[in-house]
Amino acid sequence: MPLPARRAGAAQPRAAAGPGLRRIAGALVTMLVLGLFSGLGGFADVRAADDGAAAASNPAEAAWEAAAAALQRGPQSIALRDQAHLALPEGYGFVPVKEATTLMEALGNSVSEQFIGLIFPVGNDDAQWLMSVDFAAAGYIKDDDAKHWKADELLQNLKDGTKANNERREKLGYPPIEVTRWVEPPAYDAVTQRLVWSAEARDIGAQPGSDATVNYNTYVLGREGYISMNLITSASKVEDEKPAARTLLSAVSFDDGKRYADFNASTDKVAEYGLAALVGGIAAKKLGLLALAGAFFAKFAKIIVLALAGAAALFRKVFAGRKA
Repeated sequence: MPLPARRAGAAQPRAAAGPGLRRIAGALVTMLVLGLFSGLGGFADVRAADDGAAAASNPAEAAWEAAAAALQRGPQSIALRDQAHLALPEGYGFVPVKEATTLMEALGNSVSEQFIGLIFPVGNDDAQWLMSVDFAAAGYIKDDDAKHWKADELLQNLKDGTKANNERREKLGYPPIEVTRWVEPPAYDAVTQRLVWSAEARDIGAQPGSDATVNYNTYVLGREGYISMNLITSASKVEDEKPAARTLLSAVSFDDGKRYADFNASTDKVAEYGLAALVGGIAAKKLGLLALAGAFFAKFAKIIVLALAGAAALFRKVFAGRKA
């Protein structure tokens, strides 16, 4: 996700959340490695569903209810702007952009114009992830560099970009973080124009053995840009959740005329960066900003905010128990 005027996922710091919120968030404690308690004071009155004290006036609760009402359950075909379609499988639900945006904003986030919606697992109480879906009208991205990139160099670029971006994070009231390792090194399929990569990030100085947040990044390239589908989970759960991410990635197809193969060199816009920019900071340096690093952190911030706002309890209440 590129950066709008106010970075996506960057809520302004507020007072620390109270004990009730921390108790609710316990179900997702392994996902809270970025420590964004400072961003959620306004939601300290959120209560677990089994308390019987859910207030209709609470904006986060109302946003979850609206998202549930708008939820489109698979199997069905979901239009992704005028670009592509998602063959949403059974067991997954898609929240359209209007309700998904309201949900994100109610939880202290903003989203950019690239945002399309959110995907959740449906009917599975054990699943603790969400997936954000975006379309970036970057133009045709040349993928030649995928033939020559080296995973170690890309990881170092990502680490360097992370380190450089920490000063900005601290000014916004967030702790500095570091990229520690590949969860899955970047892999690009030149036949289907699909890219997958995942890195682990954690607070600098985090306790040994603490669970880290993982952003499992998947992309599909098209003629006019790319669809990104980013599943957010924890290091302890990512291996269990990878199949879901890959299933959803394979379910995306660009429409006729919008496919990567439909590119017309004489008329179409070519992106200012190559494929490596979707993995590391190579193209970001050429553009004069750490856009990729900012987008990387914005993704993490969103799931942390959702978790701290009691997303686990609300998710079970609103989604898992509902019938088609």
